[in-house]
Amino acid sequence: MIVDTPSPNFNDRDLPVSMIVMHYTGMKTAADAIARLTDAEAQVSAHYLVAEDGAVLRMVDEGKRAWHAGASYWRGIRDVNSASVGIEIVNPGHEFGYRPFPAIQIEAVIRLAADIVKRHGIAPDNVVGHSDIAPARKIDPGELFPWDKLAEYRLAIARPKRAHLDPGWKDEAFLLALERYGYDIEDREAVVRAFQRRWRPATIDGVVDGQCRAILWQLLLEREGAGE
Repeated sequence: MIVDTPSPNFNDRDLPVSMIVMHYTGMKTAADAIARLTDAEAQVSAHYLVAEDGAVLRMVDEGKRAWHAGASYWRGIRDVNSASVGIEIVNPGHEFGYRPFPAIQIEAVIRLAADIVKRHGIAPDNVVGHSDIAPARKIDPGELFPWDKLAEYRLAIARPKRAHLDPGWKDEAFLLALERYGYDIEDREAVVRAFQRRWRPATIDGVVDGQCRAILWQLLLEREGAGE
C-alpha cells in the first residue's frame, strides 16, 4: 500500500520520464526526512519515500517534476528532475551512521521500481544513483546499496562479472569512456569515485586502475550489444 504524504515542492515537467534516481535520505530519522521533503521552505522533494520497514509514501505525483536531483547530468540530460522519478530511501547516510538497507526495505524498493519501469518503459541503465548524476556533490545511495538485487529483476545493470580484460586506456581515455557511458566528467576525481562507488564499491579511492578500466569496458560492450 502507498500512503499519500503530499509535498508542495513540485512544478511541471518539461521532459517525458526516462529515468529513476535512487537516493538515501541522509538524515537522522525518517520523521526528519519526511518533514524536510514536505516543507515548502526547504524547496526539496521526491516522488516517493521508502521507509526502513518497507512503507512507501507518495509525495509528488509522477506527472509532476519533483525537486530531488538538483544540478545534475546523465546521458545528455541536464534537467534530470524533469526526466526522472525520484525515490528517497530512508537511511541515515554517511553523516549519521550509514548502514545496510534492510531486506524488507529493498523488497519495497524493487516492487515500486518495477511498477515505475513498466509504466514508463525505463531502461535498466537509466536506473541510477544520485551520485551517478551528481558525482561532484553527492555520494548516495552509497556503496552499500544492493544494485545487484535490482538487477536480478532487470531493474538496473548488474556489476559486470566478466570484467577481466583491461583495455589499457590512459586516464584521459577512461574519462572519455565514462562520458560515453553517461557521466559528467567535469570533476575528474569525483566522477571516478562515483563510478567506483557504483561499480567497484570495495575500493573507492578516485584512482583509475586496471579493474576500473575492465569494468567500464565490459559495461560499454554489454550496452552496445557486443558483450557475447
